[in-house]
Amino acid sequence: MKINSISLISLVSTLACAANANAGVIADFYIGGMAGVGGQTMFADSKNKTDSAGVFGALVGMDLPIFRVEGEYDYFTASDLNTNAAMLNLYAKMPSTIIQPYIGGGIGMVFGGDQKFIKNSVESKYDIDTTAAYQAMLGATIAILAVPIKFDIEGRALYAPNVYSIEGSDIKPDMLQYNVRAKVRYIF
Repeated sequence: MKINSISLISLVSTLACAANANAGVIADFYIGGMAGVGGQTMFADSKNKTDSAGVFGALVGMDLPIFRVEGEYDYFTASDLNTNAAMLNLYAKMPSTIIQPYIGGGIGMVFGGDQKFIKNSVESKYDIDTTAAYQAMLGATIAILAVPIKFDIEGRALYAPNVYSIEGSDIKPDMLQYNVRAKVRYIF
């Protein structure tokens, strides 16, 4: 009877007191990747052009109990445009166990790439300027308990003014990129 009691006390103590090795850490560092689909609208004077678009990227960040800070690289592609973005994001999240809703904003820049046009069977190409970019995000994190991987599903809109100059005019189109993306983050 004594051995059974000691075994039971040992088992209960182990189950009740065992914790993740990171349980006392305030911040979790992570790296990850993302992919998404959506649309892109270019605004130039009174003319708008909308195309379907895709996005691929990488991210690195720090996850705190209520906030998350993240640096990300994005590659945007549409039927006639490809460009890059580097963003610094801040997320406010609602603490919960498995699914955590969040809202966020980011600031950064759009750079590199080009916009192609075909007019009268002649292709024109404009280089993307380096310009400021702003974005807003709304999503949810899905955490799998006891696994150092988190999944994010989010909707996002990115706005970049004056992304390129049209030769011979003072028109500088603005870009609005909106998408739904899935992210996978590995927690260290």
